[in-house]
Amino acid sequence: MNDLNALVMSAQTAFADAHTQADLENAKARFLGKTGLVTELMKGLATLSPVEKKVQGAAINLAKQAVELALGQRRQALADDELAYQLKAESLDVSLPGRLRPPGGLHPVSLTLERIEQIFDSMGFEVAQGPEIETDWYNFTALNTPQGHPARSMHDTFYVEGGCLLRTHTSPMQIRHAVSHVKRHQALLDAGQAMPEIRVIAPGRTYRVDSDATHSPMFHQCEGLWIGENISFKDLKVVFTDFCRTFFESADLVLRFRPSFFPFTEPSAEIDIQFPSGPLAGRWLEVAGSGQVHPQVVRNMGLDPERYMGFAFGMGPDRLTMLRYGVNDLRLFFDGDIRFLSQFR
Repeated sequence: MNDLNALVMSAQTAFADAHTQADLENAKARFLGKTGLVTELMKGLATLSPVEKKVQGAAINLAKQAVELALGQRRQALADDELAYQLKAESLDVSLPGRLRPPGGLHPVSLTLERIEQIFDSMGFEVAQGPEIETDWYNFTALNTPQGHPARSMHDTFYVEGGCLLRTHTSPMQIRHAVSHVKRHQALLDAGQAMPEIRVIAPGRTYRVDSDATHSPMFHQCEGLWIGENISFKDLKVVFTDFCRTFFESADLVLRFRPSFFPFTEPSAEIDIQFPSGPLAGRWLEVAGSGQVHPQVVRNMGLDPERYMGFAFGMGPDRLTMLRYGVNDLRLFFDGDIRFLSQFR
């Protein structure tokens, strides 16, 4: 009996000295494993007489139960210790202030588009939106750029099935809007009366196969169109000069209309600006293309070019954004870097 008590105490001590579950399993094997001390005692009962087997077996069972009880208690203690450690390591101080998410904001190019729309809205221009997948007719032919025209090589773009393409400019919306406008007022035209003027801008995404620090395969454009009976190149200069000075908040901004060529306008001009002060002072910077709408384009709108004329322009909101905020690499707008974009909130 004394040997059994000593065995139980030895097991309790071994279990208490186990500081990990692995150590505890090793200690258990010493006493309750296939060759453990308690197991060997149970095997030895086979050599005893029935009377001795009954007495000795009962004593060994009590010792075994005491060992198993000590084992279970130590297992629970180790589990409690592990849980307490995890709770301490993962503790949450509910009295700490919450982690606030900074408010979001519009993308800088979206801010520019919004500003452009507001300025032209104050001049009475509508805003037109249209499909980014265009037909050849609206993207090229209706704009006096038929098949084989050399100007098409400047619009290297992405083509899709069905003879369509990702639009290379938003000028197709000028044709779409004008045709829709003419249909709405066809009765006036048939009666020989004056049709309300077409005054619209078309901002949106466009696509060309081009990519460097100042160009992107996807970029933004804003085209403008004003068609009426007495709209001339002089009106173009007044409107666009007023727009640029308002956009850049500089009444001293100087504009230059430099002769150029576009198949959909005649005469045509590149528009350059010159800042009176700042890091870009004294430099001429191209910001838009413009001109008087070509007679053939007016015909494609369903109008008589002998009676209706007007001007069109096209500018890059991405470039305007770079100039307004002093950004020197267009790719920063499309990298998605929160550190860069958060400056414009």
